[in-house]
Amino acid sequence: MKILVTGAAGQLGQCLDVACRQHEVVGLDRHALDITELVKVREAISKYRPDLLINASAFNDVDGAESRVREAYAINAVGPRILAVATAAHGIPVLHVSTDYVFDGTSQRPYHEFDATNPLSTYGASKLAGEEAVRSLNPKHYVVRTAWLFWESGRNFLTSMYGLAARPELRVASDQFGSPTYVPHLAVGISQLIETEAFGTYHLAGRGGASRWELVSDLFRRLDVTSSVFPVSHREFPTPAQRPSYSVLTSVQKPHIELPSWQEGLEEFPSRLKR
Repeated sequence: MKILVTGAAGQLGQCLDVACRQHEVVGLDRHALDITELVKVREAISKYRPDLLINASAFNDVDGAESRVREAYAINAVGPRILAVATAAHGIPVLHVSTDYVFDGTSQRPYHEFDATNPLSTYGASKLAGEEAVRSLNPKHYVVRTAWLFWESGRNFLTSMYGLAARPELRVASDQFGSPTYVPHLAVGISQLIETEAFGTYHLAGRGGASRWELVSDLFRRLDVTSSVFPVSHREFPTPAQRPSYSVLTSVQKPHIELPSWQEGLEEFPSRLKR
């Protein structure tokens, strides 16, 4: 199978190149392909003639999206719409990656694929709009929601916390819960999903839930970091964008593809940070 990956320079794009190595992967970063340009997307599809397109492009600056609304919607909503239209015209399946931030965090249990969405932020709303465009415009679609991605390369919550490890103490929110997901595990899950041809919406995230404080505390313990990590309310860190206080993901879809636990991802992450 020939797979065209957009956003190939990002964390997920790089990991997909490894996880899908049994296939022919053509990776295009945002400089090689602007997914918001219909003509460019059509040209790329005509040139490479993929059997599947995976959209790993995204505007991921959650707080920045509140002031850069047009840009967030262009990349997270208009881009996926264009990809869906262009792939559907050739009968090509498309896989689009979305987020737990399409939920409002009021659930008392993990969210599954059929739960009602209600995003709190511009970022979440733009990602939901992208999902809806893909679902409505290409019947051969996979929509994959994931959460709290971390990997040793690139910028994410855990690499940022690791960069602060020299401080004697840190204060981390203990009242925000999600599903921390190690990016290589997500890439493997996607590689398994695309073999099924079972189109639909899926939750692929690190198994189990954790608070941000629990996540950082576990990382520092594994790294023998001596900084004290104090649990505090997220209200101590006001941000432009509102985030769901609880967005742990689970899956009830068939086929059932379960990622390793977030703890297993954290076992691999520190060893690679030290290299």
